[in-house]
Amino acid sequence: MAKAIREQLIQYLAEGQFVSGQWLGEQLGVSRAAISNHIASLIDMGLDVFSVTGKGYKLSEPLTLLDEKNIQHKLDELGQQNIVEVHNIIDSTNSYLLRRLPNQNHNLQVCLAEYQDSGRGRRGRKWISPFGSHIYMSMYWHLEQGMAAAMGLSVVSALAVSDAIKELYQINVQLKWPNDIYFDGVKLAGILIDLEGQALEPCHCVIGIGLNINMPQKSAEQVDQPWTDLQEAIIKNDTESDQKTASVIDRNELAAILITKLSHRLKQHQSEGLVTMVNEWAKHDFYLNKPVRLITGSREKKGICRGINNQGALLLEVDGQISPIYGGEVSLRGGE
Repeated sequence: MAKAIREQLIQYLAEGQFVSGQWLGEQLGVSRAAISNHIASLIDMGLDVFSVTGKGYKLSEPLTLLDEKNIQHKLDELGQQNIVEVHNIIDSTNSYLLRRLPNQNHNLQVCLAEYQDSGRGRRGRKWISPFGSHIYMSMYWHLEQGMAAAMGLSVVSALAVSDAIKELYQINVQLKWPNDIYFDGVKLAGILIDLEGQALEPCHCVIGIGLNINMPQKSAEQVDQPWTDLQEAIIKNDTESDQKTASVIDRNELAAILITKLSHRLKQHQSEGLVTMVNEWAKHDFYLNKPVRLITGSREKKGICRGINNQGALLLEVDGQISPIYGGEVSLRGGE
């Protein structure tokens, strides 16, 4: 019930006009005090709502919501056949698709959300997910090659994010093994891959992408690592290149292009493996030929990053010897 009321409140407020608390209460069949409590919840979700006595509630600026039909129409124009679902409020887009296994997902099916109250990052971290500010997207992929090929999927997904941002905004991003996308040396997006199945058999895969678009200040205070967003990247890129890109990012267009690029990269990986993508990765590799620290739990190994191999493993040079690192609960950091 509370979720439905909040979703309806968002619809009423989205145009950025004042809406009275009394009118909202009448429309939703609840008291003005209940409306006030729900508004407080929306603020906690990252929406910038303020109130003025005698006028009611208003968003600081209009909100353009993700539109399932709009995205599907753009995908149709691009020749894509992905099934797309858009949710206003969800626990986690990855968790949603995982719950639908094994028979309720179609290959390349997508779940998008405006807000995640239990968004997940790697190694158990919480992914801060303010409402209507970013892209939270998950795609289901039936991995015919089995779990042995799953390591390469973070490379595939990162390149797809790079493809989409380059096509729409002429921005070159950097890629950090195993699952981060950087701009100007700071995190712009992250990837989370969940697998279910047997080691030597085809398995189910859910690929989650969180891409920062326009970070609200209140939400920024909760992020425990350096970050940037696409809005800032566009401004900086335009300033440096004397270009003029539209200042308002169309998240529906971006979602459609991102879905398309990820679908194409996954099909490329299925038919060719990573062989043709290794050189592309190298062009964007943030740590290529730089000193790095590889952290696994309490252990730390220092070396030189020499890129990735055809399985998507990190190539780490230590004392002149190069060894592949196949992921898991590891973190890559710059050398001191």
